[in-house]
Amino acid sequence: MNVLAIPTFEDNYVWLIHDGVHAAVIDPGEAVPVSEQLKARRLVLTAILLTHRHDDHIGGVEGLLRNASVPVYGPSNDPIEAVTDRVAEGDIVNLPELGVKLSVLDVPGHTRGHIAYVAHEQRWLFSGDMLFGAGCGRMFEGTPEMMVAAMAKFSALPDDTQVFCAHEYTLSNLRFAQEIEPGNQAIRARIKAEKAKREQGLPTVPSTIGLEKATNPFLRSNEPAVIERMLSLGRIKQKDPTETFAALREWKNTYR
Repeated sequence: MNVLAIPTFEDNYVWLIHDGVHAAVIDPGEAVPVSEQLKARRLVLTAILLTHRHDDHIGGVEGLLRNASVPVYGPSNDPIEAVTDRVAEGDIVNLPELGVKLSVLDVPGHTRGHIAYVAHEQRWLFSGDMLFGAGCGRMFEGTPEMMVAAMAKFSALPDDTQVFCAHEYTLSNLRFAQEIEPGNQAIRARIKAEKAKREQGLPTVPSTIGLEKATNPFLRSNEPAVIERMLSLGRIKQKDPTETFAALREWKNTYR
């Protein structure tokens, strides 16, 4: 079983699960790059899975459906016309051709209906735009409380769970992470490792939950070092993880 990264747009990744015969695709923002991979690898598309409604994640669905009549799984609380099977936390997406079962997590915040998919047996997380390499998505529709709850769900997964996120933002996010924790050796080591990958033209993802817990400030808003740093900068007024998260996200929105 393989998970293939298909680059689209400037920095998006579409994820293709396949076994050499059948395939399922997650968040196809464009149809052509996906169709080209399916054709080149002689794969039969059996399902489309969506995490949220933004165009760079669903824009290719219509084009793919012209050549394949397959179920489209998507969030119950995000209005996506192409979805045939609406799912929410507690539901299981069964891909029998691939022998994969994906549990659905409700992780609102980026959009109110955002979901993620977890293949517990394979230790895979498809996090869409909620969890990135060393970062998280912008809080467009949710609240800090929603985002913190979502991050807690991600942190609770086994450390060896691979994180398949939807954008190549890792190095930019790590610069911010180092601003927050300049003494964090795990961040320093990760910057070196991820730079080496990009210099070779390789993606920085998937990462792992364990690596994110060690280096991602948005999974570390309850860490004393992070809270103390934000207090020292005057960005929070009290030792509160939710306030810390909100301040981190607000700062990251304008950080360059």
